[in-house]
Amino acid sequence: MSEKKEKDTNPAEEIVNKAKEIATDAVEAVKDAVEAVEEAVEELIEDTTSNEAVTNEPTADNSINASIDADSNEFDWDSIGKYDELYSKTEREKMEEMYGDTLTSINEQEVLDGIIVSKNLREAVVNIGYKSDGVIPMSELRYKEEVNIGDSVEVFIESQEDKNGQLLLSHKKARALRAWDRVNDALESQEVIKGYVKCRTKGGLIVDVFGIEAFLPGSQIDVKPIRDYDIYVDKTMEFKVVKINKEFKNVVVSHKALIEAELEVQKKEIIAQLEKGQVLEGTVKNITSYGVFIDLGGVDGLVHITDLSWGRVNHPEEIVELDQKVNVVILDFDDDKKRIALGIKQLEKHPWDELDEKLAVGDKVKGKVVVVADYGAFVEIQPGVEGLIHVSEITWSNHLKPAQEFFAVSDEVEAQILTLDREERKMSLGVKQLTPDPWEGIEVKFIANAKHKGKVTNISDFGVFVELEEGVDGLVHISDLSWSKKINHPKEITTVGDELEVVILEVDRENRRLSLGHKQLEENPWETFETVFEVGSVHQGTITEISAKGATIVLPYGVEALATKKNIVKEDNTTATVDEVLDFKIVDFNKNARKIAVSHTQIFRDAEFEEVKEKRASAKAEQANTAKKIKTMQDSQERTTLGDLDALSKLKSEMEKGEKK
Repeated sequence: MSEKKEKDTNPAEEIVNKAKEIATDAVEAVKDAVEAVEEAVEELIEDTTSNEAVTNEPTADNSINASIDADSNEFDWDSIGKYDELYSKTEREKMEEMYGDTLTSINEQEVLDGIIVSKNLREAVVNIGYKSDGVIPMSELRYKEEVNIGDSVEVFIESQEDKNGQLLLSHKKARALRAWDRVNDALESQEVIKGYVKCRTKGGLIVDVFGIEAFLPGSQIDVKPIRDYDIYVDKTMEFKVVKINKEFKNVVVSHKALIEAELEVQKKEIIAQLEKGQVLEGTVKNITSYGVFIDLGGVDGLVHITDLSWGRVNHPEEIVELDQKVNVVILDFDDDKKRIALGIKQLEKHPWDELDEKLAVGDKVKGKVVVVADYGAFVEIQPGVEGLIHVSEITWSNHLKPAQEFFAVSDEVEAQILTLDREERKMSLGVKQLTPDPWEGIEVKFIANAKHKGKVTNISDFGVFVELEEGVDGLVHISDLSWSKKINHPKEITTVGDELEVVILEVDRENRRLSLGHKQLEENPWETFETVFEVGSVHQGTITEISAKGATIVLPYGVEALATKKNIVKEDNTTATVDEVLDFKIVDFNKNARKIAVSHTQIFRDAEFEEVKEKRASAKAEQANTAKKIKTMQDSQERTTLGDLDALSKLKSEMEKGEKK
């Protein structure tokens, strides 16, 4: 029927058509039962004692024919409702019993096995032995590679009859109910099962196994690393159940386990034949920063980065790539042969064996810088043959600098061979040897006490390094920077890159050292300071710094002196502060050590001492004068009157007061 006709059909016609379809199905079922009934009738006729009864009663064949037109194969609607009239009670019971034996008793919420009797693109009709067939969507069977009529399929009875009288079945629910039993059995028996790969997920794939979604980790897909999981989606594969979490109903399956079982046999055969020095072909399985893993046919070995090439290798990806076929040699393996060390460079002749035999110490060579470190640079003069330029062989200067300041990786350099050991395969190179040694004739170039200008190249805690010419530098010790100023660090005087005038103090050609001075550009002022800052003299000074040890005072002419904390206590018993200007007394002067000790406190303490001294002298003179007067009175008077005694007592009292003062 066309789509237009379907649209024009009213609901009543649809019901009639549906009823005819049901009736037609019933006719087919009745036909199947007719054959069985005919056989039963024949037996019944033979057993009947009254031929007349048999003749008068309608036979089952006649009754069926009354309902079915054999020519048209259409249902006789006029016979409906006349079942009791056409058959006797005995025949009806017999037929009902026989018909009932052809049907299966079913219960809702039950799982049964059925047979696919027909199918189309959308659905499949399943016969479960019930009075009517059921239908399941084809989408529930998509995990099967092929669905054919006659295939057995498990179904779940959702309803024996819906509003349209249709038997409702579900294959998906049936699989889910039976799935856990089958999955547990598969885990226990290690049975190989099939599953449909539904989609990709984080870390692996989702697989439909018996209607349950199981997880296939990426590491369990294959024995080799998988870089593209999508190629497995929508495929049916074989698996083994490796883990079940019943609490969370999680199932983990593995395809790798099947492959490993096959490879285990090969692995044992390969391991049994392994020998050191054996050359095998393998496939690059994985690349790391420290080496390459090679698949030898079920057995993995490691080629360390140092065994990839005789030349310098920064990363293994420079030499090999994934899935590349390579030849390797077995270098070593442990007792169980589980760890196998492989090599690739060993398949080639060592570059040192091919080094030019004429090459000798003193020859000049060219090469490329492959590694730069603080202590020097490695130069590759040919693949696999390297020499080291130590920092001490880069420049004639005694002040060594890191090699990074002179070289960079990939630089082309020329150097001279300093040492060559073919047995140890070592070579040392030098760059400074390509230029004249500036220390030759150094005594003529730099005479003692001569003045020169140089560039400050480095500053340390103990002094300043000054380069007078390329390769020749000397040290100005911190004590030779200034005559008068106290210097805590040379950076107070100069900075790197400054030009500094110096005086040659000493030349040591053997040890390649120059002693320089800066303060020697001026005369020693301490000869003059000795007469200016005499001990006991007082000078005005400014406190510039106060520390735990004491204070620093700047005297006239910029001369620095030191004072302890107790010597900066003022007359009002307070301590002087920084930037305060006071008078200071020179308490010590050391010309050789260039040190001056001063005190502010000593000034007013000395004044107090002089005042006390004067008072003591005055009191002593007055006491002597009084004693003299008493003696004179004693000598001039032989007898003392009462009045004289009073005067004498008064005089004596005055004398005692004078002594107390």
